[in-house]
Amino acid sequence: MGSLHADVLENNTAFGMNPLDPEEFRKQGHMIIDFLADYYRDIEKYPVRSQVEPGYLRKRLPESAPYNPEPIETILQDVQNEIVPGITHWQSPNYFAYFPSSGSIAGFLGEMLSTGFNVVGFNWMSSPAATELESIVMDWLGKMLKLPKPFLFSGNGGGVLQGTTCEAILCTLTAARDRMLNRIGRENIGKLVVYGSDQTHCALQKAAQIAGIFPKNFRAVQTFKAHAFGLSADTLKKVVLADVEAGLIPLFVCPTVGTTSSTAVDPIGPICEVAKEFGMWVHVDAAYAGSACICPEFRHFIDGVENADSFSLNAHKWFFTTLDCCCLWVKDPSALVKALSTNPEYLKNKATESKQVVDYKDWQIALSRRFRSMKLWMVLRSYGVTNLRNFLRSHVKMAKHFEGHIAMDKRFEIVTPRTFAMVCFRLLPPTVTVVRENGVHENGVHGDKKCENGVLVRDENEELVVSNKLNQIYMESVNATGRIYMTHAVVGGVYMIRFAVGSTLTEERHIDGAWKVLQEHADMILGKFQQADISS
Repeated sequence: MGSLHADVLENNTAFGMNPLDPEEFRKQGHMIIDFLADYYRDIEKYPVRSQVEPGYLRKRLPESAPYNPEPIETILQDVQNEIVPGITHWQSPNYFAYFPSSGSIAGFLGEMLSTGFNVVGFNWMSSPAATELESIVMDWLGKMLKLPKPFLFSGNGGGVLQGTTCEAILCTLTAARDRMLNRIGRENIGKLVVYGSDQTHCALQKAAQIAGIFPKNFRAVQTFKAHAFGLSADTLKKVVLADVEAGLIPLFVCPTVGTTSSTAVDPIGPICEVAKEFGMWVHVDAAYAGSACICPEFRHFIDGVENADSFSLNAHKWFFTTLDCCCLWVKDPSALVKALSTNPEYLKNKATESKQVVDYKDWQIALSRRFRSMKLWMVLRSYGVTNLRNFLRSHVKMAKHFEGHIAMDKRFEIVTPRTFAMVCFRLLPPTVTVVRENGVHENGVHGDKKCENGVLVRDENEELVVSNKLNQIYMESVNATGRIYMTHAVVGGVYMIRFAVGSTLTEERHIDGAWKVLQEHADMILGKFQQADISS
């Protein structure tokens, strides 16, 4: 591996190096593709979650960059030996954590083209194809989702590719803020209130902070098991009315289709009715589940979107397009432009002044922007609507298969309803039997615990504490094996394990393999936990 050496090249004027030499690019490019192809061929051999300790890489790499060039062969060897051990393999077929970041050949190659052209498409003039392709693919995808025409360019709305949902929410919230303040006066920003649920992604709260909304004016409205942890429009209205009575101004509400914790779905239609009554901007966050809505059987989850102001999904989650690629549609692009545009002299040009082109710099936070539409265009063209639907359906089918395993084993419980391709479950605490030395069941009190017919009895709060602790230990035990990787959420006070199916490489055999791992560790953990409960 490279390290500091005497610089023999610095003053050698005979030495020449072209960082974009076509033949060297061809040679090294082939080597990188071969490296990645081998990586995907062998990906099941790696522990899904990286097993390294914090700070591992600093111990392995030199303290300073090399003075002199090193061959690609040496660099790739170091990637294999030093970098790969520190990677959590999001594309592994045994990855069931967070939400998927599903990849595809088309997505990878589209990213290569985007990176290879390396254009900075901040306005139409800077690269017309980048702007026009983006507008086209956003209309294509909008039509696949059956978004109402006002969200499409053909209906005077339009779509833009952001990096992430965080950016999409911040842009729309900023547009809503300025639209409201232009009406009521900028000195009233302290009265503006933003609404989500206690299941809404933290991106909403972050966006509110950045946009200058007073922290005390952010509302995470409580959700309940009776509504499958979706945001109740009635509950929302009560909170909004209380704010109005207090002299505050409702600004923005963000219903979610497929919450991070449990993939709960907020009812868009009823929430839009509340928003309309109070003049709020409605942004629908369908980051995860929006992709599934290209399938007719899932489209009903976004019914009511016709009354929203904006809608977004992450193509880099469950749509086989590499990170980053967040698709945002708005009914009123001028609201974004008015809030986000700047027009310095050095960016002025005839195309912009003609008002016949889109300058996407005015639809986003940053000036510079990548040619993201290339990879989305590649995915749409390479697979087509039919295959994309079937890819998504296959993941839902595998999630149902896993759900069937859970339902058949009485040691487990499905905590929240499965809506898409994620199953939320927990391992149930064991009953603990206390027997006297003579074999007779003990009643009354065992230590400080109540017994009935020889079985330790826990009250509701104690049962929840025990269950949460059990599942935390259980999940960590499973993840530590490296054979599969899952993450958790706490909903309604219940610690549950999230099993998200969505890796492109996952097959039913991987679901069955994961279930085998879960059963093995359930046997082990329940046995240990039962003994610990007796002795605690």
